[in-house]
Formats: sequence, structure tokens, C-alpha cells
Amino acid sequence: MGTLQRLKGVGILLLFAMLVACTTYNPYTGEKQVSKATIGAGAGAAAGAVVGLISGDDSRERRKRALIGAGVGALAGGAVGYYMDVQEAKLREKLAGTGVSVTRDGDNIILNMPGNVTFAVDSADINGDFFPVLDSVTIVVDEFDKTLVEIMGHTDSTGGKGYNQALSERRANSVSKYFQSRDIQNLRLATYGYGEDHPVASNDDPAGRSQNRRVEIALVPVTKN
Repeated sequence: MGTLQRLKGVGILLLFAMLVACTTYNPYTGEKQVSKATIGAGAGAAAGAVVGLISGDDSRERRKRALIGAGVGALAGGAVGYYMDVQEAKLREKLAGTGVSVTRDGDNIILNMPGNVTFAVDSADINGDFFPVLDSVTIVVDEFDKTLVEIMGHTDSTGGKGYNQALSERRANSVSKYFQSRDIQNLRLATYGYGEDHPVASNDDPAGRSQNRRVEIALVPVTKN
């Protein structure tokens, strides 16, 4: 299937989701119905999202434009820094004592979630103790909806390089699926797997491997440029 066909498919799914969400019942017949105004608004938002996905310069820009086209809106000027400052403060408050680090890279926020709270060795199944941490993140992410959520999976060097690449992708997808289950808009999410290529500690000892077996989440403001 070509790229344009896939994007059209995204638009159809968006429109369908909007129509389902806005369906009401006729009080006289008991049948489902969607108003003409709702149909027009839903079609416009879905079309805007598809145009955004097609016109962006890269994956991040396409998702930004898609969200803007879908009506989320964009940040500009000094509002960007302030928006991310408040979001960062709330994340630091909720994640204090969890082992998750919160760092700032310009206007982006990076969450580093090490292996001792995320995944066991050779597993893409989220640790049970990690769910409350993810819940804290989704509460903030849901409130600050003018941000992209980029989920990056990493592994230690145990096992083959190709296997680790696939494992890192599965780990990122596991976190993304959890976000989706908490009603985080799919357009905001992107997943990447980096395998063992970006260690943050030595792979020669268990403690270092645990740090490398991690998930990082980058929160990126939705701006027009």
C-alpha cells in the first residue's frame, strides 16, 4: 500500500472515531444519529490531520501539522517555554522517588526510565511496578495535550544485535500501547527502537546493563515551526 493510501486511511479512521464519539440518540425513535454540524466539523478535522501528515518535512513535523489540522492548536513565542516549564514541574512532582529522571533539552522534556522499573532482562512485558509510574506520566501528558510523545526503547548488549534491535522496538511499542489504553491520542505518539547502540552505562556489570535496558520518553511542544 502506498504512503498516500495509508494517509487517506488515517483520515478515514480519524473521521470515523470523531463521528462515533459525537453520536447521539434520537429521543423519539431511540436510533443513533449524527448531526450535520458534527459531520462537517469531523470531516474538517480529519481532512486537516491528513493534510498535516502529507505536508510535514519529517515524522515529527508531520505529526505536529496533523495535530494542528485536527484542532489541537499550536504554541508560539514565549508560551512554548512557559507551557513546558509548567509541564516539567508537574512531572517532577509526580515522579519524585520513582527512579525516573526528568531532564530538559531546550523546549523538550526527556524522561529516562531505567530497567529496574521498566522491563526484565530479555522481556518487552512492562513490570507491574512500572504501571503506577506510567499512570503518573499519562495524567500529565493528557493535561498538556499540545505535546508530542516520542517513546524510545533501548537494550543492554546481552544477545545479538539484530535481536536487541527488535526487542527495543517491542519495548517502545509496549509503552505506546499503554499510553493508548489511557486515551492518549494516537497522533501524538511515535515509537523508536535503538537496540544496544546508545548505552548510558557500561554493559560489563549488572548495574550498568540495568541502566541501558531502558525507555526514554521525549515530550516535544507542538509548534508551527
